[in-house]
Amino acid sequence: MREVRRGMRVVSEEEGRGMLKIGEVSRRSGVGIEALRFYEKGGLIDRPSRTMSGYRVYREDVLERLDFIKRSQALGFSLDEIRQIVDDARRGESPCDEVREIVRRRMEELDERLRELHRYRKELRSTLEEWDKVGRAPGHICGLIEGSEVEHAAHHKTEGLKRGKRRA
Repeated sequence: MREVRRGMRVVSEEEGRGMLKIGEVSRRSGVGIEALRFYEKGGLIDRPSRTMSGYRVYREDVLERLDFIKRSQALGFSLDEIRQIVDDARRGESPCDEVREIVRRRMEELDERLRELHRYRKELRSTLEEWDKVGRAPGHICGLIEGSEVEHAAHHKTEGLKRGKRRA
């Protein structure tokens, strides 16, 4: 028996037995149940069918989609980017041009980030050399840190590094 309830495909218990329940999908894919529900709500995977008793049941091809999502994440794609790629494919469009462009932009961002990290490393090295000359410095907790004007904005990629003159 097949019917649709609130945009959801309902399958018979017998048909549902030939499909994968959410726990089995989770176990076989290595993706947690909550993540599966999140992917479903976000449109990364198709909405599963439901058995008459309300269980989510998935076709076997959901495992390929989850593998694609995991590979995409490993390559640094955000869930929004993955969703766009999947949507393009659903419309019958090849997302490969877009994928290459995203990776090109990502490479440019990484190159800039590496330059920032290199500048920061040089600053730290210079600061440490100055501190080694000073030894200990009086302060509330540690005068070396309290007298330093070096700031690192690693937690905020777009801000870059805030650099100041160092004092020992």
